[in-house]
Amino acid sequence: MSHSRASGVQREKRVNMNEMPSADLEVDALGMLCPLPVLRAAKRLRGLRPGQVLRLETDDPAAVIDVPHFCNESGHELLGQQSGQGSHIWWIRHKP
Repeated sequence: MSHSRASGVQREKRVNMNEMPSADLEVDALGMLCPLPVLRAAKRLRGLRPGQVLRLETDDPAAVIDVPHFCNESGHELLGQQSGQGSHIWWIRHKP
């Protein structure tokens, strides 16, 4: 994931799912609309230890804005995102 600290913007990085680390926890947020996918991710991340990875699956179109913004504001690392068949899969590493 590319980070620009000056602007606080995270650029989207499309990755091969085989390149992503295995998830310590998977969250299915399909069918949930803003802000529920991010709220669900935040709640589940609170239960993880620093460095652990959350895999979040969403189909809310607003998630392409909400998830990177959430990671940027909360300090969690957005490792990557995969899109396909109307859904998005996000890998988020719990902040140190």
